[in-house]
Amino acid sequence: MSPAKRKKHNSNGESGMARRKGASPASELRTFLKHYPDTDVMELLIADLSGVLRSKRIRGSEFDKTFGDGFCIPGGAVLLDTLGNVVSGIRFTADDGDPDVDARVVPGSLSAIPWAKRRSAQAMFRLYARTGEPFFADPRYVLERAAQPLLAMNLKIVMAAELEFYLLDARTDRPAPRVSKVPGIGRPQVGPQVYHPDDLWDIDNFLHDINDACRAQNVPVGTTTSEFAPGQFEINLHHVDDPVLACDHAILLKRAVKAVAREHGFVACFMAKPFEDSAGSGLHIHLSLVDRNGKNYFSGGKENAALPPYTAEFRHAVGGLRRTMAEATAIFAPNANSYRRLRPDMFAPVEPNWGANHRNVSLRVPVCDAANLRIEHRTSGADANPYLVTAAILAGVHHGLKNRCDPGRMVREGEVIELKRKLPSRWDAAIDRFARGKVLPEYLGPDYCKAYATNRRAEAERFHSTVSDVDFDWYMRAV
Repeated sequence: MSPAKRKKHNSNGESGMARRKGASPASELRTFLKHYPDTDVMELLIADLSGVLRSKRIRGSEFDKTFGDGFCIPGGAVLLDTLGNVVSGIRFTADDGDPDVDARVVPGSLSAIPWAKRRSAQAMFRLYARTGEPFFADPRYVLERAAQPLLAMNLKIVMAAELEFYLLDARTDRPAPRVSKVPGIGRPQVGPQVYHPDDLWDIDNFLHDINDACRAQNVPVGTTTSEFAPGQFEINLHHVDDPVLACDHAILLKRAVKAVAREHGFVACFMAKPFEDSAGSGLHIHLSLVDRNGKNYFSGGKENAALPPYTAEFRHAVGGLRRTMAEATAIFAPNANSYRRLRPDMFAPVEPNWGANHRNVSLRVPVCDAANLRIEHRTSGADANPYLVTAAILAGVHHGLKNRCDPGRMVREGEVIELKRKLPSRWDAAIDRFARGKVLPEYLGPDYCKAYATNRRAEAERFHSTVSDVDFDWYMRAV
């Protein structure tokens, strides 16, 4: 992370989405409509188990009732698989009649949709059981539940996400990255050309529109870089002291990138590994904790605490993350394509190692001062659900603090290491390991963990039953 990016991390937190304390959704709606009186369409959004946004669209005549009284929607909307299929064997699906639950708009989430052809708005919502408590399968609640043990320790969670993605050419019949042309020749640029400024200038209008869209929706975007493959980019988000809000930012950034890409003739791809011989795309989570006195819990305020030896709390947190990483791999790598990214030779984490200023580890300690000492969790793909990823990370941190987990040997800055697969490297193995887990059900909830495993296993079985072009390429002539 560059010095400029490091300055964006503030352990005391920076508010990104302007969520007004105490403002009711109804009063927020009235204020919004004063600024945008011709708004007649609104999308209500929620992320499902796979991190896919599900929604319903309402008209202007329904705004007041929706923001005042809420609405109903099937609880199974957040339990669908990646393709939107209902999965048998899970509560709140077709097996038990697809029952409705209550839904309410998330305060502070109302914003305009800059890329819409007509004046439109969007807002996020959350789910509640008919008895009034939060719905067990709402990813926002799963994260809130996982965060509670740390909050009970009077610790504030400060975090942000970094998202990598590819821009693809929308005019081709097969997926192909948008590659810059060599001036004067007209042929595609050879090589990854990581961090090349011209790659950003070539999509300058796209990037400006992303920034404008995120500003309109109060999503705090920061640095953009050209990454380790042609057509691959990374956009970072500023740190906030609310993990749910930070995940809202990540979800809304993905939505904005995809929408603006379409406007510019691109396709934004957040698959973990869209191309076999090119770099995969990750979702990196930067996390620190702040105590009741506003001090970084990992460094204790010591100016040399960003260098080894680290405080006991920091080491225990890392130890807990290492100990729970295999159990949580099915969340960090939720799809079949996710495991194509987890290769030792592709700059991706394949074992639960940790180290300072080293990008071949799963848990990296970035270059930072004592106030900003943090963990960069690098295991997840860009295809993962940020709410569930963060929930699993917070579970690992608290588990480590509670049990004083030993982090093991640290990879030193500049050390050459040989990576070996020590995390589940196949989807089925990861799901099996998750289903046997003892730690995550305590934090995410046993019912949710059971539903997650059932959902992922059903999709895995369908995926493995599908006959692909590879079957014909490898076996049709040979056998």
